[in-house]
Amino acid sequence: MRAIEIRNKYLNFFKNHGHTIIPSAPLIPENDPSVLFNTAGMQPLVPYLLGAKHPLGTRLVDYQKCVRTNDIDEVGDNRHLTYFEMLGNWSLGDYFKEESIQMSFEFLTKELQIPVEKLSVTVFAGDEDCPRDELAAECWKKAGILDGHIYYYGKEDNWWIAGEEGPCGPDTEMFYDTGKEKCGLNCQPSCDCGKYVEIWNNVFMEYFKDKDGKYTKLSQKNVDTGLGLERVTMLLQGKETPFDTELFKPVMDKLQELQRIDFIESRRIVAEHLRSSMMIIADGGKPSNVDRGYVLRRLIRRMVRHINKLQINLDELSTLIDVNVESLKELYPELEDKKVEIKETILEEKNKFIKTIANGEKEFIKEMNKAKEQGKNTIDGKVAFKLYDTYGFPPEITKELANENNMEVDMNKFEELFKVHQEKSRQGSEQKFKGGLAEQNEMTISYHTATHLLNAALKIVLGPDTHQRGSNITVERMRFDFNCDHKMTDEEKKQTEDLINKWIQEGLQVTSEEMKKEEAVKSGAECMFIEKYPEVVTVYSIGTISKELCGGPHVKNTSELGKFKIKKEEASSAGIRRIKAVLEK
Repeated sequence: MRAIEIRNKYLNFFKNHGHTIIPSAPLIPENDPSVLFNTAGMQPLVPYLLGAKHPLGTRLVDYQKCVRTNDIDEVGDNRHLTYFEMLGNWSLGDYFKEESIQMSFEFLTKELQIPVEKLSVTVFAGDEDCPRDELAAECWKKAGILDGHIYYYGKEDNWWIAGEEGPCGPDTEMFYDTGKEKCGLNCQPSCDCGKYVEIWNNVFMEYFKDKDGKYTKLSQKNVDTGLGLERVTMLLQGKETPFDTELFKPVMDKLQELQRIDFIESRRIVAEHLRSSMMIIADGGKPSNVDRGYVLRRLIRRMVRHINKLQINLDELSTLIDVNVESLKELYPELEDKKVEIKETILEEKNKFIKTIANGEKEFIKEMNKAKEQGKNTIDGKVAFKLYDTYGFPPEITKELANENNMEVDMNKFEELFKVHQEKSRQGSEQKFKGGLAEQNEMTISYHTATHLLNAALKIVLGPDTHQRGSNITVERMRFDFNCDHKMTDEEKKQTEDLINKWIQEGLQVTSEEMKKEEAVKSGAECMFIEKYPEVVTVYSIGTISKELCGGPHVKNTSELGKFKIKKEEASSAGIRRIKAVLEK
């Protein structure tokens, strides 16, 4: 069964069970400071999981494009992916455990025709905070899971929460038995031996954990599920890795045809990073030295390095992009729509990286000559790391150049420094994700509303053609990007502040209404990326001064916001300015 068939079966199955199909949110999240990219299906639905009313109802189903950056360095093995697709169905205060489990069992055994003996499930074992999830276990038995195929695990395996506090709850995971021999007498789904592969996870969001670690029951119980498309496709096709499926095989075959040296790891890295880069660019990503732009740059440059390792002419990159567009356009039509932009972006970054290699080589020669003058035949690991960290110079090239000059590199020192760097990067990624549901508190909701006021004020102060180009919110401050061809004067900043504080003091009501997207646009509602919104949208109005398409959440009245203060106004990029502001309560 092809990936597109699995996706369509999933969407149609849940549509037939009363769910509304919603479009995938773009990879680059809007108004979400917690992550660089959408990393799970729940992220775009955060306001609705917290109780906001979704314009399309309480039963939803979608596929969500996702990028996770923690394991970039692991890509190349038989399973790690940076970009992946997550299928999900959602209950926003509608059905709960019994119906969710029954539908999951029915989809797996009837739609995907997985033999029941190949399925095992795990449920929450209980602890001092929350009881053992006997209800989920009973629901599985009732649905048809075989005796001896239900396992109980603790919070580490069967509990979900985004961050340290917020909505959370037990989950139940579904595992596929690959048929491999057991690794021992106690071989279970928790093993990492490869016999059992997790395919689906249903989260039952029924608790709230506060900052003191206390758990209370939520008034609205939600179901949040996630099924990985690449993994299920691989298992149903009886393949060893995702790279053997139609999602990667055309480009893997082309790489094998073009290569002069055979490295399976390098082929996988090129195939995976090419797909990930193309998906990010199609959703508006651009290479840069910070945040998500840096991730994209890193993906492209790592891909180029491994094309070189395979001794493939870099001019073939254009051909590889064409192969991917052709093989993936049925799943992702946006790749064909954005083909020119994707090609230009990747090829331009490739050319920059070639210059980087040239500059790094010059720096290497300087450092090598210094070492020789000191009578050393080893390049210090600190030097190798500096070349990597400062110049983007790959360590394997440092080693190659050293060998050509009868020298060695202290790779132990390099690895030590690299691990510290990697851990910092990982912590940064985890910190980005730490927000999620827990980050949607009183302050972030206030800042969310304040972005609408700032957008409206700038239209008055700078002109009606001023529009939001991005935003980022934390509990400490808001950041707002907008188009503007000049640095704002002190007078313009003061006018903006005064207008917003006047509206706050006036105590304007914040209201919302649902309408068709076309009607919203006709009514004068503003939004970024109109094409990304579903057919029915929520429009938030603040008195008569602001009207925007938005997912919320917002305060009820502007009087709740406190005093608005601009802390900084600066350039963000060509033609784009950035305001950093705070609310003083």
